[in-house]
Amino acid sequence: MKLNLNIQPLSSWMKVSSEPLIISGPCSAETEEQLLATAHLVKNTGKVSVLRAGIWKPRTRPGEFEGIGSIGLQWLKRAKEETGLPTAVEVATAKHVEEALAAGVDILWIGARSTVNPFTVQEIADALQGVDVPVMVKNPINPDLALWIGALERINRAGITKLAAIHRGFSSFEKSAYRNEPMWDLAIHLKTLAPELPILNDPSHICGTRDLIPYISQQALDLDMQGLMIESHIDPSVAWTDAKQQVTPAALAEIVNNLTIRKADSSNPEFTDKLQGLRDAIDRIDDQILQKLGERMALVEKIGEYKRDNDVTILQVNRWEEILEKRTALASALKLEKDFTEKVLELIHGESIRKQTEIMNAKTELN
Repeated sequence: MKLNLNIQPLSSWMKVSSEPLIISGPCSAETEEQLLATAHLVKNTGKVSVLRAGIWKPRTRPGEFEGIGSIGLQWLKRAKEETGLPTAVEVATAKHVEEALAAGVDILWIGARSTVNPFTVQEIADALQGVDVPVMVKNPINPDLALWIGALERINRAGITKLAAIHRGFSSFEKSAYRNEPMWDLAIHLKTLAPELPILNDPSHICGTRDLIPYISQQALDLDMQGLMIESHIDPSVAWTDAKQQVTPAALAEIVNNLTIRKADSSNPEFTDKLQGLRDAIDRIDDQILQKLGERMALVEKIGEYKRDNDVTILQVNRWEEILEKRTALASALKLEKDFTEKVLELIHGESIRKQTEIMNAKTELN
């Protein structure tokens, strides 16, 4: 099912100074001097198309720095006048929207903590009625694609056609190298549902540390994301918020210079022919996989009937552990990742349980 979004192409409302599109600036506007100095340095890299800065900062606990507030909008306005860079800020309330627009902010974005709450998104959408301004929507903190889609739809229905999504990773209880797990599959799913929707990547919030930003940035571009939002501070070591994930403007330039820009397609006929041949081979294998899965499920149904007739439970833990052990060993020999193999097996096992449960329930209903 495709999303029915009425949006304009990114190229019609975003002027990109150099490839790829880079939105950069400090996590927080701290002082006028800090913001202006950073703005000039990111401008001088020649890589940045939009200057960003946090004016209002949603914080987890009270007492932490919650942004400089409305006065920062005037600093941002001056930075725009001096550098020529369009500006972008996060908004979380109708009042934020009104003040940002009054100060001439060019692009608004909705943060992850706001996207998670439909009431908040609707309040912002109502404030945007009749306004022609680009809006970017970050994914919600939790991995819920429906919430992300719902926020995009609410903003679009308010009449905003200059619309984009920002993939900034998702909160997870599992410990990993990332501050927020990328969960690329959710961003890819959104892209398949709305191919015309620009999706940018926020490697700063995914990584949580500057060392990983080059890797995630390259991966995002390889997945055909349309740009990057990277936090940059004149001196990250003294930043008031998210010091570990910000980079200096010089480091930002180095990161962008080392990125490989790839195209979504190629006009080389030899490449196209070879790619099509490989895709045809994959299609044949996919057909075979589905046929074999169908045969497997037919056997599962027979097993379910046999268990039903002999009053044997559906779930047999020892058998599942045996399958998992043997198949993962084979998968390892075939150079398949263990996590991937286990996920596939769990899906197949879940469907097997579902089918056998149907058979058991059918007997219960007949009785």
